Amino acid sequence: MLSSGFTNAPVSQGLVVAVVLSAFLATMTDTKYYLWIEVRPHLLDYRQFWRLLTWQFCYTNSTEVLFAAMTFYQLRVIERLWGSKKFAVRRQQYHRTEDKSFILSTIPYTTLLPPILLATVMHPLSFGRINYLPSGPTPLLFALMAQYHATIPYIYKYRLSSSLPTAGNTEHGLNLTSKSTSYILPLQLALSQLPGSAIAAGVGWLVGFAYRRELLPGATRWRIPGWITGGTGTKGRYDSLRRRMEGEAGRATGVETTQDQTRRRGMVGGLVDQFRGAA
Repeated sequence: MLSSGFTNAPVSQGLVVAVVLSAFLATMTDTKYYLWIEVRPHLLDYRQFWRLLTWQFCYTNSTEVLFAAMTFYQLRVIERLWGSKKFAVRRQQYHRTEDKSFILSTIPYTTLLPPILLATVMHPLSFGRINYLPSGPTPLLFALMAQYHATIPYIYKYRLSSSLPTAGNTEHGLNLTSKSTSYILPLQLALSQLPGSAIAAGVGWLVGFAYRRELLPGATRWRIPGWITGGTGTKGRYDSLRRRMEGEAGRATGVETTQDQTRRRGMVGGLVDQFRGAA
């Protein structure tokens, strides 16, 4: 049975609540103008470099708040796939067993790269015309969207074709999947305040892709303390449970997994690879 609401997704619930409450607090305290970044005058004239760290705090209009909250709610499926601990502390699934925090390891990149790119590349090349970076955690959201795109398989495909006659009776259409509509809300965020919003979204997607490919310097070495993740006793209990589930999956598929063999990706990873067409 499909889980509804935020069942088994407490981190996603926290993200949705944070998006709404932060925007509400910024409105009540009249501090929205401290959040967005303008290269000139904020950085070049006033030297307000602290904005580089605070611009992702919240969105400044209700439309972006709505779209971001709905998208984070949609992305709770990633947390359910990884589990809450793997969502906050994702475990390497191959030969290494180190823990790496997805959110904490990508936050420095999603926070600093967009304004630095805007100030050092886009602003000079556009002769000062591209000057504005809207506030809000759009890069973090698109880093999660990159995981959604790579991890969650589509269920079915369909085609939108034109009924108008064409030369040679050639049918023209657009191939879509069951996931296609999931990108509408994030696309609205990326196009909401061009070109700054598109820069933030693009950087976030690239950071998420680089994280998945283990290309972010130092990101795979960051760990969450054991007392946060439940301690060594809980770790051993979950390792034992995982080994038992992998063994049951191996017997069901005809591939036995022992301690002397290379550990497989597990039942969930195998299903994902089958849908994605991996060998």
